[in-house]
Amino acid sequence: MTGQEMATAIAHGVKRLVCIVVDNGCYGTIRMHQEREYPGRVSGSDLGNPDFAALARAYGWAAGERVATTAAFEPALRAALEADRPALIHLRLDADVITSRTTLHAIREAAMKRVPTAARPA
Repeated sequence: MTGQEMATAIAHGVKRLVCIVVDNGCYGTIRMHQEREYPGRVSGSDLGNPDFAALARAYGWAAGERVATTAAFEPALRAALEADRPALIHLRLDADVITSRTTLHAIREAAMKRVPTAARPA
């Protein structure tokens, strides 16, 4: 949660650790509840995340790979599994893909159908 785990892993000589950071750029659960209860009126749920792969490399991890496509994931995973020190894969997702079954857009649309017109954002 703080990034200091990366420093601790190196300090203690951890080997063969693969971390996958799934980053959708927001506090997803909070955003999902905001869209469901107050469609279109979100507050404080967007994040300005760092490049976690670059951060891992700065801490001395063997590999830090930023992945934005499905095709790029397998090579990044193979490199991480072959590393002799901790490795991190920063998996970037679109914020709209909130779960494996739905999107924020779909949640917002469903909420707009049930929320009275007066309660909707202008």
